[in-house]
Amino acid sequence: MYPIALDLRGRLAVVVGGGRVAERKALGLLASGAVVRIVAPQATGELRALAARGELEFYARAYAADDLAGARLVYAATNEAAVNVRVVHDARARGILVDDVSGNAAGDFTTPLVHRVGPLTFAVETGGSSPSFARRLTDELEAHFDERYGHAADALRRARDYAKMVVPEPQRAAVMKSLATRDIAELAAMNGGAIEHHVEAAAASLDCAAQPAAAGAERKPLVCATRSSALALWQARHVGAVLARAGITSTLLHVISTADRLQDRALASLGTDSVFVKELEAALRDGRADYAVHSCKDLPSTLPADMQLAAVGERADPRDAFCSERFASFDALPSGARVGTSSPRRRAQLQAWRPDLVFAVIRGNVDTRLRKLREGQFDAIVLALAGLQRLGLRAAHTVPLAPDVVVPAVGQGALAIETRAADRGLSERLHAAFADPATELAVNAERAFLRTLRGGCQTPVGAHATYAGGRLSLRAVIAATDGSRLVRGERDAAVETLADCERMGTELAQRLLAQGGEALLEAAVETRAPGPLAGRVFLLPRTQQRPSRIAPAFERAGAHVVQAHDAAGAAAGLARRPPDVLLFPSSGSVHAVAAYLANLRAAGVRPLVASMGPESSAAASEAGFAPDVVATEANVAAFVQSVTHLVIERSRA
Repeated sequence: MYPIALDLRGRLAVVVGGGRVAERKALGLLASGAVVRIVAPQATGELRALAARGELEFYARAYAADDLAGARLVYAATNEAAVNVRVVHDARARGILVDDVSGNAAGDFTTPLVHRVGPLTFAVETGGSSPSFARRLTDELEAHFDERYGHAADALRRARDYAKMVVPEPQRAAVMKSLATRDIAELAAMNGGAIEHHVEAAAASLDCAAQPAAAGAERKPLVCATRSSALALWQARHVGAVLARAGITSTLLHVISTADRLQDRALASLGTDSVFVKELEAALRDGRADYAVHSCKDLPSTLPADMQLAAVGERADPRDAFCSERFASFDALPSGARVGTSSPRRRAQLQAWRPDLVFAVIRGNVDTRLRKLREGQFDAIVLALAGLQRLGLRAAHTVPLAPDVVVPAVGQGALAIETRAADRGLSERLHAAFADPATELAVNAERAFLRTLRGGCQTPVGAHATYAGGRLSLRAVIAATDGSRLVRGERDAAVETLADCERMGTELAQRLLAQGGEALLEAAVETRAPGPLAGRVFLLPRTQQRPSRIAPAFERAGAHVVQAHDAAGAAAGLARRPPDVLLFPSSGSVHAVAAYLANLRAAGVRPLVASMGPESSAAASEAGFAPDVVATEANVAAFVQSVTHLVIERSRA
């Protein structure tokens, strides 16, 4: 016998049989996190109850070889020897581990008795010589190793993750060995802050700081800004671990983004394409963090002038994934099935493929969306495959969608490090430690494509590039929001530099715009779901004749923006309706409508007031309209975000 531990979390395990033995196997598999399928003409009441609650699949019929498709593990647990022998034969033909629990056919493994507590698993195997003794030993393990040991093991797991980021690799094992010898009750009681403290204290006591570190090692850990979702933390820790191998240690700063706080709203309604990014950039600006880690697909096509993309790491699988608990593929969905996705890009392409389906917005983190799927709120959902793989999650049926059918989002599957533009030395060190040249070439082409369209992550646009052998292949799509029309294109060329790749992305974008993509994007803006500023009237005083970049940004968030160069224009444009918000991008804009503001003040009307900087703020205050909010930066994106937050918060008050 050769004992191993098999991770079945999110993997399919098939039990052929529906009796008490099959029930015990199914319960053990469910406890291990497996996706369980029962195949049997009849089943116990417990198995039927589990199936009714959606906790496992139950096929009430005779066994067929196709029942093993996609399985990682199989049990032959019927009371018919011939059926068990056939299950063993079929499983081995597919390369699947199989056990005949009846012993009529030689299986590949036996299942020991197990005691689980938290992340710990204790297994007892006597080789079949004494099942009663195995049970006694299991009971004794259960009596001694209670939940404290599970909490202690979990604390050590989190300590190990943190040590990867802040302790140089040569000393890491000594730090963890020191922690592992602590009293079980002490370990079990540690929270996140205590764990970080004990790791740092153990490192100091072992004089790790005095040990030779890798070339270029940071004496003081950098601070990495990250969102607090499970996926974001995985990504930040992964980047931190890669940097630590190069001698650059980090600690984490948890930041709550707009999208995380407003999970009851569709992403397209939040008024900006940077809903996952802006708060992390604020942490960089005010010095709370040194770098931020993003899913590259969440980044806007153009970063603010004071920010830079320091590095893009090696890409995971960029494809989207079909997920369902009941249906094996997207084609298998019945007409009228309800499909959840928060992405206009996915929705448009999927609707073009299957216009007979019902598409609905789904929000929440990856595990939340999968829970909603299991609860039956959706027949299927579509997620990024990279996120599922990073978290070790899946649905009963998880099927990647070919990128030539559903073109992925720009940057999908890649992780990006963002820094302040002024920190060139730090950016260079992070790039040297983390960047993957092939991925950077591909992602730069994709981002240039999106930038040429002036699109963001909430635009029905996809682009996916691959680089190999000196050549870059780029495919892209611009879609109508309802999937009624898709404009697709491809390019393939030899490239040597990032500039070559950006040029390819720009040229493909221009070609697709000319082929009808521009009209589709304009229609997408017009038909976009009402934004958070819907129904609000804004007054934007102007001092220049050229087209405003501010007004369209607020209009995309649903606002009606009246632009005026003087008081008379403001009064005429508003038609006696007082504005909900006054927008002052400059001190000159305040002076341009001074007479109109005086009339508002005389009438006792006090709209919300927003300014873009200190000069416009001072001018507005002098005119009697002290700003309710001043943008954190003098740029359009920060202005829109500040005003949107203000309006949302005031509407809740």
